[in-house]
Amino acid sequence: MIDLDTLKFDEKGLIPAIVTDFFTKKVLTVAYMNRESLEISIAEGKTCFYSRSRKCLWRKGETSGNFQHIVSIKADCDRDALCVEVVKDGPACHLGTDSCFNDYVFKSDKLTEFSLDGLYELLCQRLAEKPQSSYTTYLFEQGIDKILKKVGEECTEVVVAGKGGDKEETVFEIADLAYHVLVLMVYMGIPLERLVSELASRHIIDHKVKQQKMQ
Repeated sequence: MIDLDTLKFDEKGLIPAIVTDFFTKKVLTVAYMNRESLEISIAEGKTCFYSRSRKCLWRKGETSGNFQHIVSIKADCDRDALCVEVVKDGPACHLGTDSCFNDYVFKSDKLTEFSLDGLYELLCQRLAEKPQSSYTTYLFEQGIDKILKKVGEECTEVVVAGKGGDKEETVFEIADLAYHVLVLMVYMGIPLERLVSELASRHIIDHKVKQQKMQ
């Protein structure tokens, strides 16, 4: 752990804090901290910032209830910026969105971005808009029984491919299964964060079990 005295606050006594989601790794917001708000954040385990416009401290979530529980705070190599990983209770943006960063200034046509989070959002859009000739729309319109049937079929395909020892086919079938599971989650209104959170909790449990076995 580094000493807070090694941090380089600017001439106004502030340091930028980049807040990211612990589970999705998405950038949520950029705010500022002074020495006091940083110390409060560490002591309370929740983000506390300094408002440059109001010129006072403010705890994220004190009015909205959307607290940000701190997992870690790291300084950059120059000690003049912070990266704060959090588990959030709700939207990070005052506009009610998951992140403050939603509007593209530029997006490459050659380098495409993919993430499970992005795929989940696309499936949510399909559910809301239901564009014709879309397979996803077809699944949503058919309902839960059809979706569950496809999940079951894809599970079987994964088993067959895995048993056959074909890595490429297994990857292909796992991708099909993952897609249909995400469709199921969207249909049932289960956020992707909920799945990641559940896996993270099991990782902690598994780690503890391993430690107990070693003792």
